[in-house]
Amino acid sequence: MANDLGADAIAAANVGAGAVRSAFDEAALAAWMTRNVEGFEGPLLVEQFNGGQSNPTYRLTGANARYVLRRKPPGPLVKGAHDVAREARVQQALADSDVPVAPILGLCEDPEVLGSEFYVMALVEGRIFWDAGFGEVAPAERAAYLDEMNRVMAALHRVDYQAAGLAHHGRPGNYFARQVARWSRQYQEDELAGRDPGMDALVAWLPGAIPASEETTLIHGDFRCDNLIFHPSEPRILAVLDWELSTLGHPLADFAYHAMFYTMPPDIVAGLGGQDPRALGLPTESEYLAAYCRRTGRQAIPDWDFYIAFNYFRLAAIFHGIRGRVLRGTAANAEAARRAEAFSRLVELGCQAMERCR
Repeated sequence: MANDLGADAIAAANVGAGAVRSAFDEAALAAWMTRNVEGFEGPLLVEQFNGGQSNPTYRLTGANARYVLRRKPPGPLVKGAHDVAREARVQQALADSDVPVAPILGLCEDPEVLGSEFYVMALVEGRIFWDAGFGEVAPAERAAYLDEMNRVMAALHRVDYQAAGLAHHGRPGNYFARQVARWSRQYQEDELAGRDPGMDALVAWLPGAIPASEETTLIHGDFRCDNLIFHPSEPRILAVLDWELSTLGHPLADFAYHAMFYTMPPDIVAGLGGQDPRALGLPTESEYLAAYCRRTGRQAIPDWDFYIAFNYFRLAAIFHGIRGRVLRGTAANAEAARRAEAFSRLVELGCQAMERCR
């Protein structure tokens, strides 16, 4: 998509693609694309991105266009995880909304083709920022990039999911109870990855601390700066990526996960932990929360520390799953081992938020 954005944008989109680590039958893919992706012409060059550690992600180069492929990882999988068909369908549903997404060009649910389900989407040219402080941008412009993230997240939570055909993308209501149960179970069932006393404390505390308010919107589940493609030279998001964890859920769970970048250590996931936002030319956490409240018609966000505790718990459970895949030898990303090592630090941050709630 948008090859007219220029050479710099194309170069930026290519960063992090290289040798294929999770291989498949490339000839079978080329044959499938010839039949199913309009305008595709071979030969086909396949390279794998360093990102996309849950579902392996590839850059595909044809004779006249480039694409992105997402597929289920090989090996034993946790039930319900890595549903790439679900990822593709939510992006198709959002194609005409105020939430920018990459066009889906083809979905294959037949595991016989490549050994697992996959989909192909257009390659959106632009910039991906791995630094939550947007250090690559001039200080005077950084606040605008954060405000654009805030705007798109608010737009997502305003989507009429029923009108968009996503009424069955999840279950409305009782979101926190279901999520706490799900991630607790996933953590407890992965015996190979081990147990942690702090995680056990969060598992025990969270069910009784859930706020009474109930809301349901479409939520992304992993909305952060490195899952967004920005315009090459403007503070404008061209595509929101990685919809694997999207569902119908509580918007404040989604927003708090996103806003964790204010306390997240930068070596774990893109974050500003330990830094002064104002010194970086960025709004404070309270200012960022106020902007989201204005856009979504809220007066304030009570129980903020619960939402933060829940999200550190949830992310810790995800990293615990990564640890299990590392130990099984099925992790799809070279950074997976480093992520797995961060599990205990996420648990500690979750416990700190839990203590503030208490």
